Amino acid sequence: MEIRPHRIIKRKKTKEIKVGKISVGGNSFISVQSMTNTLTTDVKATINQINALEEAGADIVRVSCPDENSTKALKNISKEVNVPLVADIHFHYKRAIEAAENGASCLRINPGNIGSNDRVLEVVKAAKDNNCSIRVGVNAGSLDKNLLEKYKEPCPDSLVESAMQNIKLLEDNDFFNFKISVKSSDIFLTVKAYRKLSELCNYPLHLGVTEAGGLLTGSIKSSIGIGQLLMEGIGDTIRVSLSSDPVNEVKAGYEILKSLGIRSRGVNIISCPSCARQAFPVIETVKKLEEKLSHIKKPINLSIIGCVVNGPGEAAQTEIGLTGGGQNSNLLYLSGIPHTKVANSKIIEEVVKLVEEKVKEIN
Repeated sequence: MEIRPHRIIKRKKTKEIKVGKISVGGNSFISVQSMTNTLTTDVKATINQINALEEAGADIVRVSCPDENSTKALKNISKEVNVPLVADIHFHYKRAIEAAENGASCLRINPGNIGSNDRVLEVVKAAKDNNCSIRVGVNAGSLDKNLLEKYKEPCPDSLVESAMQNIKLLEDNDFFNFKISVKSSDIFLTVKAYRKLSELCNYPLHLGVTEAGGLLTGSIKSSIGIGQLLMEGIGDTIRVSLSSDPVNEVKAGYEILKSLGIRSRGVNIISCPSCARQAFPVIETVKKLEEKLSHIKKPINLSIIGCVVNGPGEAAQTEIGLTGGGQNSNLLYLSGIPHTKVANSKIIEEVVKLVEEKVKEIN
């Protein structure tokens, strides 16, 4: 079952910008982002985590730069990694300038909390001089006091007004190489804000439900919020915010894109929840296969179905399929055609072997 990019979704075409070697907006693919949670001053640990995120499929990685030592460390970090880095900057404009000079490909700032127009102009100059883009990051948890007084609480209009004020600030300083986010931990607020902002501007949008929660709850909230917007053609790059290993953010991001037929990476396992009809332990089998096939990067569809109710039908739609059969005799399919019978004890070994052989064919 081949995934066809944007098969159903008509995506809004936005202005294209560059974050290092990655294009965001325009006709470019929807990129997946994450953020390190190591101390940036711990150069080795941060490099290791960035490399792990890249291995998981991250196109862009954000690194927090709260102090001068962190921006100094960024210089060494940026030389040792392949993915473009976004420097996360809050409040101090000098950190943004230092980050741009020390290898950041993008600066995540809220121009409104950087300070005076003169300071914003200095940040813009540093971004221009170092071929650095900017992300205008508006967050419901850190709205400008004037907007909170005006609207009484975070709402879609307050987030969008903040974004438009910051857009004007950058445009007035002759800077247009930026993308925007309007995040909230509330799904409804987030979706409404992005919808409105998408109608008002043509800059690329960075999607996310901020502070979404742990692995399970955060993935579900993000899937609902980010998924809704992507289905409407809104969004150019995504970050799933989880209180979990950042690698899980990347995995969740790809699962969202994969589910919508937008972008695929690795093995897509279609499996049943299992029941009394199962001829082999489905849940345990899927768990082991996820672990043993986690190194696969090429997109491939695999169906693991415990019995003959849906097994043959699913196998007909996948490159490799397994259907549970009676008397310890399960049937493996290749491209929907019966291939060989396999005993329960040999399932993992045989499926992994077939997937790896199929991947070589794809290469």
